[in-house]
Amino acid sequence: MDFPAITPSRRIKARVNGLFVASNAHNTEAQGFVSGAVAALDVNFEGIPGERHSGFTRPADARVPWYKRGTPIRNVRHVSLVSAEELIEIAALMGLPEVRPEWLGANIVVSGVPRLSFLPSGSRLFFEGGAVLAAEGYNAPCSISGTAVAAGSGKGSKLDFVKPATRRRGIVASVERPGRILPDSHFEIVIPDQWIF
Repeated sequence: MDFPAITPSRRIKARVNGLFVASNAHNTEAQGFVSGAVAALDVNFEGIPGERHSGFTRPADARVPWYKRGTPIRNVRHVSLVSAEELIEIAALMGLPEVRPEWLGANIVVSGVPRLSFLPSGSRLFFEGGAVLAAEGYNAPCSISGTAVAAGSGKGSKLDFVKPATRRRGIVASVERPGRILPDSHFEIVIPDQWIF
């Protein structure tokens, strides 16, 4: 039996540039989507306490079309991570001076991982404060983030964001081990062996 080609596991060192929370206390989806800077993230098995994506479960949405909308499913979207390098690329493609992580509802901005959006599911992010996040997958751009980018930049419409942000929007992760994440700290990504089935 022939086995597929396997890319061996590897490690990447990276840095936390900023931390943000999108509070679930806001009244509207658009208000609750935009995140605000925080001094630290204390994560637990339900995610980020008080954050709009916290909880063991979440309702199924357009991202999981194999379930009827609203069906309770396991929450693998505790934390949204974006790359500083990819934000610069998106801004350049949109002709904007910047695309702020807050506009995307991001929780963590990292640097040192220029292709964060391609980080394979199953990768682990080990933070100095003990927290470990499990990469669950690519975070596709949506009209809600497009609306926030248009409002924040004062230019364009919600649809202008989608194409430039495709494969540059970052990833979502679940909390595998509770702990603290601090800005300006370093962390390590462990990427498992990879192959195409």
